[in-house]
Amino acid sequence: MNVSSSTPTPALSFAHLSKSYAVGFLARQRRAALTDLTFDVARGEVFGYLGANGSGKTTTIKTLMGLVFADSGEARVLGLPLADPAWKARVGYLPEQPYFYDYLTPREYLDYVGRLFGLSPSVRTERANALIEEVGLQDSRDVAVRRFSKGMAQRLGLAQALLNDPELVVLDEPMSGLDPIGRSLVRGVILRLKREGRTVFFSTHILPDAETLCDRVALLREGRLVKVGRLDEILERDDRNLLEVLVSGGDLAGIPEASRTGRMGERATLQVTEPELLATLEALKRGGSRVLSVQPIRQSLEDYFMKEMGKGGGGPA
Repeated sequence: MNVSSSTPTPALSFAHLSKSYAVGFLARQRRAALTDLTFDVARGEVFGYLGANGSGKTTTIKTLMGLVFADSGEARVLGLPLADPAWKARVGYLPEQPYFYDYLTPREYLDYVGRLFGLSPSVRTERANALIEEVGLQDSRDVAVRRFSKGMAQRLGLAQALLNDPELVVLDEPMSGLDPIGRSLVRGVILRLKREGRTVFFSTHILPDAETLCDRVALLREGRLVKVGRLDEILERDDRNLLEVLVSGGDLAGIPEASRTGRMGERATLQVTEPELLATLEALKRGGSRVLSVQPIRQSLEDYFMKEMGKGGGGPA
């Protein structure tokens, strides 16, 4: 199914959403988990929801999914209020810690989920087989889930989130517990969903994944929204107009020491200004080095995260 992104109605909308939990002796005090959360997620975009552990990401998603209830404010899913059950068949959800009937195999579990969605036997079989293949569980399709590693269970959770062919996919820490191969598979799934015009909203604290995948991000600190926007709006380019040059092999004798910022094995990293770039490339060519990349130096998302959000966590996740 190709989902149109032409409609102006946001895929997700939060308006002054607040949530607190009872804490302390006899639960007489309240601790704020979310405070006045207001932002939209557009149709067809990959949206990253970033924050340190305990910043409120999971509380936001649980509120969205109806697992906990907000104290005030509202949220809408695909233009519908949370109280309207009509949106649920159009949304896929992967919790941070998915739970399965561990005596079932992936094929049996996905068939069970398909029955809950009212899918026909042929559609259940077709989608289950395709998703098992896509998340890399084809060799374990008939193995009981109790024998799965955390990463394998996470992949199965992603498959069940996609079984109903959703317009909107909500993923809570989808890279958690995955090895590099698993992370690559999940990234591939997210990019496939984006190509099809679907909306993906995922929380993470793995910043390189957000930089690679997201059209926009929201940064959350202690339950409060810090900033929402495109990465090129949030991250600042170095005001000295520095460029990073990655090279392999060769003799760097013709390159000033001040330009050499790091070396690992055969690869070296240089920092040069734009006026110095041409002379540097010529010197590298004379020295027999191979230029692998040239790119502007900008503040990384991790730099921004540490600067704006600090090392502290917050309240409930």
